[in-house]
Amino acid sequence: MHFRALEIALSMIGSLRGPLTKIARYDRDLEKQLRKAAAALNLGEGRRRAGKDRTHLWRVAGGSADETRIGLLVAEAWAYVAHDDIAEALELLDRLLDRLLDRLLAIT
Repeated sequence: MHFRALEIALSMIGSLRGPLTKIARYDRDLEKQLRKAAAALNLGEGRRRAGKDRTHLWRVAGGSADETRIGLLVAEAWAYVAHDDIAEALELLDRLLDRLLDRLLAIT
């Protein structure tokens, strides 16, 4: 089965390699928080569940995606990274959040 949200999430995680290296030079705690939030998307678990459990897990994944997005914007605000450094990740996060919203709407 084709699972586009997972493909987007993995691409987003790959796009974080460079920005996370830069962020770690200035703020190791923020870098760890971003790494954990991106890894916590846990889309595979939500894909295998049903009913309210599935809805809950898609919401948790959306929260982790949004936490990652906001963390990147915080890093940009602190000038740890330039916008160009995080633009790809932000675009992928927006696509992922749209995909998760579509899934939530389809099951509610």
